Amino acid sequence: MDPRIPRLRRKLAAIPFQPLRSHSFGEEHHKFRLAPKLAEARVAAFEAEHDIALPDAYWQFLTHIGGSGAAPFYGLMPLERCSLLVMNPREEPGAPRGFDDAEPGGHERDLFLHVIEMGCTDVCVIAVTGPLTGRVLIGNSDGFWGPNVSSAADFLDWYERWLNHMSAGRDNRALELTSPQLRAHPNRHRMAPKI
Repeated sequence: MDPRIPRLRRKLAAIPFQPLRSHSFGEEHHKFRLAPKLAEARVAAFEAEHDIALPDAYWQFLTHIGGSGAAPFYGLMPLERCSLLVMNPREEPGAPRGFDDAEPGGHERDLFLHVIEMGCTDVCVIAVTGPLTGRVLIGNSDGFWGPNVSSAADFLDWYERWLNHMSAGRDNRALELTSPQLRAHPNRHRMAPKI
């Protein structure tokens, strides 16, 4: 088991009780609760069905912390609802790229697993193959913005960053966190820093 797992469990358990924490968009949906962790056999069956190997940090989260629930935005989706995506080819230099469903068995392009519900056509994915394997990306499936690659080394680091920023009462537009100070300000929509 990854040594970060017990620390993440403790941090997540404490978050709802911290009065000066940031508000996390979508927290009303998951209420900082996790579904039971998944059996290794269930995760292995998903990998075999899709002919992929999940990145280790995400695999560790599913089998040692929880199978769905508390996470940025509307939360971590159950594994059976996760879908494989491919990034659209770049049409013009510097233009944002969207995501499309991966063709079954078609693994000639880098694969991304849609793991967190963001709403509308926005997606939060983990790279499953290619040079970004294990990294979290946030983008729009229609290519209206992004994708943005997180600087976190893997899913566990990304998840811990969310917990740390929320605990510290920070604003973070990339993770949709709003500090207590900004939530209380009448012109809060104009004050949020762009990242």
